[in-house]
Amino acid sequence: MEEYGRIRIKLDELIREAGISKNKLSHRAEMQRSQINHYCNNEISRLDTGVLARICTVLECDIGDLLEFIPPEKK
Repeated sequence: MEEYGRIRIKLDELIREAGISKNKLSHRAEMQRSQINHYCNNEISRLDTGVLARICTVLECDIGDLLEFIPPEKK
């Protein structure tokens, strides 16, 4: 799949910038702490739009702040 590029989830950076703990985000976004860790470590294979909406709402950010497209390397 790398030939098409990839999506990087920048949740870890946003959490730091917002000064919120993962536990607080977990509670406010109604997510499991382990799920937040998977998003922070970019270990998600399928994005859930409901989860993304909750994260953006709690962190008061846009989807573009949370997700970044990294194009494939030219060969």
